[in-house]
Amino acid sequence: MKEINLKPIGVVHSPYKQKFAIPRQPNLVPAGKGTIELFSGYADLNCLREIDNFSHLWTLFFFHATAERGWSPTVQPPRLGGQKKVGVFASRSPFRPNPLGLSVLKYIGHKSVNGKTTIEVQGIDILDKTPIIDIKPYIPYADSINDARGGYANDPPKENILIDFTKEAEDQLLALKLTYPELREFIIQILCQDPRPAWRPKDTDKKQYGMVLYDLNIKWKKVKNGISVIAIRPIETD
Repeated sequence: MKEINLKPIGVVHSPYKQKFAIPRQPNLVPAGKGTIELFSGYADLNCLREIDNFSHLWTLFFFHATAERGWSPTVQPPRLGGQKKVGVFASRSPFRPNPLGLSVLKYIGHKSVNGKTTIEVQGIDILDKTPIIDIKPYIPYADSINDARGGYANDPPKENILIDFTKEAEDQLLALKLTYPELREFIIQILCQDPRPAWRPKDTDKKQYGMVLYDLNIKWKKVKNGISVIAIRPIETD
């Protein structure tokens, strides 16, 4: 068998519009919510019969934004500072022989409106417009292994970064509260993961960063005691 053809069953609608600042693992940012829209042919509600009995779903997807960049036998995981190399099969890098990703996401619910069937999920770590290849239920007794070892990623990342907001950012949060009621907590959860490139010097970094969430451009920078959110502005469109 030299080639396998796969057909997407749906697409992700995610608040993450660019790769930067997407959590490096699922469920690190619980405030990150998204939907999976099932394509015609898979939108029959019979495909989702009994899915409400499961709390989490395995989601198999295609790394569409990086697929054309190819792959290498070794990669440099952010968890190791982006400097030590490991084998591609000992990593979760998106740059793989077959650019497939796998995330377990919290299932919130599903609905069908005017023939459009969507599944709402939480703890998402997937780029907007990502093709979905398959969905399977998470089975706790089989999928959770108590004595499993996590190698260089055995422990969860630390979340002890202090996040503050300038007055301008606070005013903008207030103005956006009706549209995005959980935006403040969403931003805090993302920045607590410190999305800066792993190789960049942490303590002397004075660069101002921007990340796109929904239709918003969030500006922030590293300060002495943590991270400061400078401004939250709508993205200008022509």
